[in-house]
Amino acid sequence: MSTPSATAALEAIEAILDRGGDADDVLRRVVAALHERAGYAWAGILFVEEDELVLGPEAGNPGEGARTSLPVSWQGARIAELAVDGAPAADRPLLERVARLVSGHCLVGWDTGGEPW
Repeated sequence: MSTPSATAALEAIEAILDRGGDADDVLRRVVAALHERAGYAWAGILFVEEDELVLGPEAGNPGEGARTSLPVSWQGARIAELAVDGAPAADRPLLERVARLVSGHCLVGWDTGGEPW
C-alpha cells in the first residue's frame, strides 16, 4: 500500500496526463508532482540515448538516501527511466504505474537531438 502523499501525487499525475499538452511540459509537470505532492526529495526522467541514460526533466534536489529507478518501456523497448529519491518501498507499485502512464510521453526523448530540458 502506497503512502497517502504518493496516492495524491498519482491523482495529480493522472489529471496532468488527462489534460495533455506538449510531451516535455507534461513530463516536467509529472516530476514536479512527484516532488511536490509525494514529497520525494528529487524526481527525474532519464532518457535512453545511444545506450546511455541522459537526464531529462527533474524536480527537487538529489537526496543522499536511496534512489528508486524504474524502467519506462514502449512496445517492449526500454526508452527511459523514472527515478526518485526518498521513496518508501510501499510506493514502488505506484511508481511502476507512473512509469507505465508516462511511457508515450517519453518518446520525445528520442527527438531532443541533445537539446537540454
